[in-house]
Amino acid sequence: MRIWLVYSLMLTCSLTWAAPKRQPAQDIEQFLVEAGVINQIEQLRQNVSDTASGLVVNAMGLLGVPYRAGGTNEATGFDCSGFVRTIFERSIGLVLPRRARDQAEVTQNVDVKDLKPGDLVFYHTLRQAFSHVGIYIGDGKFIHSPRPGHQVRIEDMRDAYWAKRFDGARRVNELFPSTVSTLSELPKRLPGLPSFPSLPNLPNLPFGLTSPTSNAATAPSQPASALPSGSPSVNALTPLTAEQN
Repeated sequence: MRIWLVYSLMLTCSLTWAAPKRQPAQDIEQFLVEAGVINQIEQLRQNVSDTASGLVVNAMGLLGVPYRAGGTNEATGFDCSGFVRTIFERSIGLVLPRRARDQAEVTQNVDVKDLKPGDLVFYHTLRQAFSHVGIYIGDGKFIHSPRPGHQVRIEDMRDAYWAKRFDGARRVNELFPSTVSTLSELPKRLPGLPSFPSLPNLPNLPFGLTSPTSNAATAPSQPASALPSGSPSVNALTPLTAEQN
């Protein structure tokens, strides 16, 4: 009898020793799944994509509207910054500054290789940096209101005229919200979810919840170099020059 008791105790100990320990991340992942948080996050990502797509569609709907200095509506026409301002206000309810340079100062710097539809692209025209702005629509192209006598149209960023005058790209944070990086942030982004005041930041959460990067950037304080004298004329077969807005 004692022998069987010893064997039983040894078997119990071995099973206890062999049982894998659950990692904190596994417990958190299981909770997120059971609470339906993962589905809500995926819906949030989808909504972000839909918002950017809707903004581009709204911009495309104004193709052909004539340029007008100081213009902010399709009835009378747009200048470049007025066009951008109107599209963002109508699409996401965000009122951007009126001037192109000011729009660059309140938006986030983004590398050209990371451009997404809905980002802003800036150019130096009329010998001034950040004097022209358009909305990136994908495939290396942007939509803008160029200059008097012309209409809202699409340009290719790779065309020589625009490539050598490119000042940089900016992102409107409200169009692409940062991904949730910690559990403590989830209640703020997903109403109805309980708070987690005692949990630390977890930089490697499952399901791709990575920490966002922030890069506060503003337009440079010094203007880009002036355009060389004797620049080639622009005709219907080349990209349009643009007015300062």
